[in-house]
Amino acid sequence: MSTPNLKIENLRVSIDDKEIIKGLNLEINGGEIHAIMGPNGTGKSTLSSALMGHPKYEVTDGNVTFDGEDLFEMEVDERAKAGLFLAMQYPSEVSGITNADFLRSAINARREEGQEISLMKFIRELDKKMELLEMDNAFAHRYLNEGFSGGEKKRNEILQLMMIEPKIAILDEIDSGLDIDALKVVAKGINEMRNPEFGCLIITHYQRLLNYITPDKVHVMMQGRIVKSGGPELAQRLEAEGYDWIKEELGIEDETVGQEA
Repeated sequence: MSTPNLKIENLRVSIDDKEIIKGLNLEINGGEIHAIMGPNGTGKSTLSSALMGHPKYEVTDGNVTFDGEDLFEMEVDERAKAGLFLAMQYPSEVSGITNADFLRSAINARREEGQEISLMKFIRELDKKMELLEMDNAFAHRYLNEGFSGGEKKRNEILQLMMIEPKIAILDEIDSGLDIDALKVVAKGINEMRNPEFGCLIITHYQRLLNYITPDKVHVMMQGRIVKSGGPELAQRLEAEGYDWIKEELGIEDETVGQEA
């Protein structure tokens, strides 16, 4: 099996005729965990939505390939079936569909006909993953995210990640709203996924999640593009000193693109 690869070249994305992503370059391979950090309004969530195919975002330039195939030639469901996964910042509630039914359908959607996961194997895997994430078994039978707290929704996103086993995952502020105990559990789930056939992009404002997940690369996003990259030490410096030193170093006065992201 080839190593997963997501390659972004000179990506430009607009919303309502306003350019938000302004020539972004990034490459993620299997076995790598990348983190993108940056202040509000710099385009981070726009990047995740555009990659997954949200219709509100217009790609105006650049190329993105997923395992060598043109990502933008794929419909949203085709991107998911190919192995691209997005853990959303604000997961939707879906009444009438249980967590278990949703997960089994999502797993089988990525499998060939006749190769569907058996019910017994699915239950064993679900029980194991929920135990690791310290989730009550009752969550399997509740409607998808309905009535879940913010922290429960984030754990549920990680449960989906672990059950579906995508090739490349984009985690959009998976740490927002989590207390320290929940943060550790979410980090444990992500670390459990780490292997050569899985790559991950973590979008976050804060270094605290990276205390429990050591990224291979850290990128700083300002003005709709990546302006600085480094190792885990870059996140630690940002936590200690903020972003002003980068703005001063690069001559940036306003780091935002005027859009919450």
